[in-house]
Amino acid sequence: MLSASHLTRRFGDRVAVDDVSFELAPGEIFALLGPNGAGKTTTLRMLAGLIAPSSGSVERRGAVGFLPETPGLWERLTVRQNLLVYARLHGLPDPPRAIDEGLAAFGLRDRGGDIAAELSKGLKQRVALAKALVNDPELLFLDEPTLGLDPDVAARVRAHIARLRREQGITIVLTTHYMREADELCDEIAFIKSGQILARGTSGELKRQIRLGEVIAFRLDPARVPWLAEIPGVLRCVEVDGWVECTVDEAEKRLPELLRALHAEGVVIRNVQVREPELEEVFVELAK
Repeated sequence: MLSASHLTRRFGDRVAVDDVSFELAPGEIFALLGPNGAGKTTTLRMLAGLIAPSSGSVERRGAVGFLPETPGLWERLTVRQNLLVYARLHGLPDPPRAIDEGLAAFGLRDRGGDIAAELSKGLKQRVALAKALVNDPELLFLDEPTLGLDPDVAARVRAHIARLRREQGITIVLTTHYMREADELCDEIAFIKSGQILARGTSGELKRQIRLGEVIAFRLDPARVPWLAEIPGVLRCVEVDGWVECTVDEAEKRLPELLRALHAEGVVIRNVQVREPELEEVFVELAK
């Protein structure tokens, strides 16, 4: 559905994107995750065909929709008029039907006559999404789709993005610096910094790539067991709010070993939990 090969973009002497390559299958949600100024938006704009790469190439299949970081609405026009402009730009044979479907999909049926300038930021973002989808695209590019939105509005936008893939099979590429968003929505994540992809994979694969380790947390009696940190495969142990948290290389292998060691020493295990590292921890490590 989408193939990027050695994409590079220069602005004068500055290299904004440096030799980025990847391929996406139909129906995949892919995130470019990184800090501000990392090259996410420039990469997205090249993928969507809005700017040309300095070198490299992009191949796309199917109709394209694009949501910029700012909604990009005609402020003096109504919601319906905004959608009509883009429906006509796409040469749709039946603009009223496409507009009605877009308004319905984003809960905007009663807002068609509202002036865009008078809408809240959350409503503007919903109109912008309807605009990006007015041509029924097979490939959708979303630049920071929930940036600055209230948490409840952001949650609704994320839910709709997931529904687009689930119900319509749309391939989606989004940029974000929200770890939760990438973790919740995406099949694959590429961490980009200074224009280069430093790591790529599923959320779990990224966590394993930088060897943050999984965490086995115990509530113990006695509460302090300093020798746990010396057991092979245990990377570190810390005490947090009554829990002993052991970061290990492989939880499935180390949990039985830790349980046997604690039992042999007569330590009572009140509770035990296992968790993977948070994606935010991966973000911090990769951004160093």
